Amino acid sequence: MSRRTPTTRRTRLPVVLVLAGALAAACSGPGGDAGAGNATATAVTSAPTCGSQPVTMRGYFETGFPMSKALTDEFTKQFPNVTWDVREDQFAVITQNAPRVLADDPPDLMRLPQVSELVKDGLLKNLDGYAQWFGWDKWPAGQLAQLRMGPGGRPRGAGSLYAMGLNFSTTGVFYNKDLATRIGMSSPPRTLAELDDALAKAKNAGIQPIQQFNGGATGGLAFPLQDLMAAYGQPGPVNDWIFQKPGATIDTPATRQAAQHLDQWIKAGYFPPDVNAVDYAQMMSRFLAGQGLFSFNGDWESGNLDEHLPGKVGFFPMPPAQAGARPAAMSAPLTVGISAKAAHPDCAAFFLNWVATNPKAREIAVQVGGSHPMGPADAPMPSVAPGTVTASTLQAAAQVDADGTAMDFIANATGAIYAKSWTPQLQKLVAGDQTPDGLLQSVQRDYTEQVGG
Repeated sequence: MSRRTPTTRRTRLPVVLVLAGALAAACSGPGGDAGAGNATATAVTSAPTCGSQPVTMRGYFETGFPMSKALTDEFTKQFPNVTWDVREDQFAVITQNAPRVLADDPPDLMRLPQVSELVKDGLLKNLDGYAQWFGWDKWPAGQLAQLRMGPGGRPRGAGSLYAMGLNFSTTGVFYNKDLATRIGMSSPPRTLAELDDALAKAKNAGIQPIQQFNGGATGGLAFPLQDLMAAYGQPGPVNDWIFQKPGATIDTPATRQAAQHLDQWIKAGYFPPDVNAVDYAQMMSRFLAGQGLFSFNGDWESGNLDEHLPGKVGFFPMPPAQAGARPAAMSAPLTVGISAKAAHPDCAAFFLNWVATNPKAREIAVQVGGSHPMGPADAPMPSVAPGTVTASTLQAAAQVDADGTAMDFIANATGAIYAKSWTPQLQKLVAGDQTPDGLLQSVQRDYTEQVGG
């Protein structure tokens, strides 16, 4: 999910942690030692903390999103004396760099792409000991299922915990309310046919129907493609493929319908003509400037849209192809992990637990991150102003959770599938050099090679 300009920067964020009644900082780390295929966590016998002595925590996060800094700033206010040395990169860069960074220059905490290969190579800390100590195992199981791995990183969805989330994100469709009014759209489409009708009306009215990105190493047409997969089929078969269940395939009747429908949108001119050259930042700039009716994206933009276009943007989950069907949506944690070679794994784990359980941190997840906080089922939800984009995304996320129709992101099936398969194949589809069926067949061949069977 490439999201912002490809810049890298380092900042010094003064943060200090003093835990009342904390034990000495030298308490044993509950993660297992680094090593390929390691799946054992050391038992926790004392409270994981950051201690009371000066500690420099190293973080590697995604650029252009204020939530990480807002969390560390609030951490500073609540706890004195840990310094954060933060590096930021575009998500596309993180996707390509993650194995090398974790092996050669490991931070304590890192924003992660797909994690199974990182687990296989022994680059991530096993978090089972922390999960038991902090009670993460008692949270709703769906929050952490996507971050659990079997030995060697397979299968996904069960086994040891190797990552956490800063929040729980849901994707869908943002729309510009002023442009919607111009085509007579007074409420979100309830079916795929109604969405198609709105797209055609926008095109005929001289309005850009969809503002999307598809440039770089993490192409954004994967978002509408998976939304169309959700419209035509059930989330189970797609999740089986993403979780590397034996025999699973992405080339099914439902996904072929989805790819064919996406191709129809491309041929109808619903995407910008230069979409293959548009990166995430350009897409957002155009959408914020009112240059598109719809944009397929995630709730991490809710706070940004509420700030810059208050009252002018709505959100809805992808409508189903059949009237009355329950809408499905991509829904996954904003994944961060602790390096197997982290200098301060206990402090990193304490921070992750604080993010999910502290009232102010949960408020930041909602108001700045625009999405549902991680944490216990009975943890209080921060209040949200009615009529905001954030209120709409939270409502959509709650409905998807209640219906049990959440899907992981198709880019998460393997560590290389997004940059080396989905993106180039979708770019070829736009250019007319690939067919819908050929796209799925090519991705499936790459997937089979990457998972080894």
